Amino acid sequence: MLSPERRFLVPPPHRVLSVAFLDWSHLHPMLEALALTARVALVGLVLAAALGITVAVLMSRARWLERSLYPYAVILQTVPILALVPLIGLWFGFGYSSRTVVCVIIALFPMIANTLFGLQSVDRAHHDLFTLQKAGRLARLRKLELPAALPAVFTGLRTSAGLSVIGAIVGDMFFKQGSPGIGTLLDVYRARLQSEDLFAAIILASLFGVAVFALFTLLNRLAVGSWHGSSGRR
Repeated sequence: MLSPERRFLVPPPHRVLSVAFLDWSHLHPMLEALALTARVALVGLVLAAALGITVAVLMSRARWLERSLYPYAVILQTVPILALVPLIGLWFGFGYSSRTVVCVIIALFPMIANTLFGLQSVDRAHHDLFTLQKAGRLARLRKLELPAALPAVFTGLRTSAGLSVIGAIVGDMFFKQGSPGIGTLLDVYRARLQSEDLFAAIILASLFGVAVFALFTLLNRLAVGSWHGSSGRR
């Protein structure tokens, strides 16, 4: 029989505030777990961004590469991550590495798709100008295609950043070796019916996701400047 204060799975807001946020013994483990999840999400995002941009650049160099690689990227996006979790655990263990792999898998496709779109959307007149200047493929990529694709790259980064946070939380729930992440605590609080802590952890995870999205929106404005409509400036 549950005690009266634990009979309601949806606690009133003042209970969440007093029990979870204002009690350091409850808040401290959540912040430590969130910091670990943030590190996993950041590493996964960096790896996904580097791999996604590299693959997109390779696909933009030759149509046969795009036709060969793009279907595998789509398959990677459409396969349910939960179906891959057992394999990821067997291949990479059940700790930090597997959590990072989950983030990379979830965040990779938006980086490939958006970067490729940006590289292929360069104005034909600009390409003709570089052809007249006898610019090589590397110079064309570095001075024309990548700068022109920057808004699309940041669109992919904003999307992948949110997905990487989700991937880190999912990884926490399934790969529990080592220090607990916020996803691990969510599972523990659910099992123990610690509803105040559960709602507080959900709020912290949501705020972290919003903060990551806002950060990359700001970086987009700083990097792109006022020359493109995606910067939000007029």
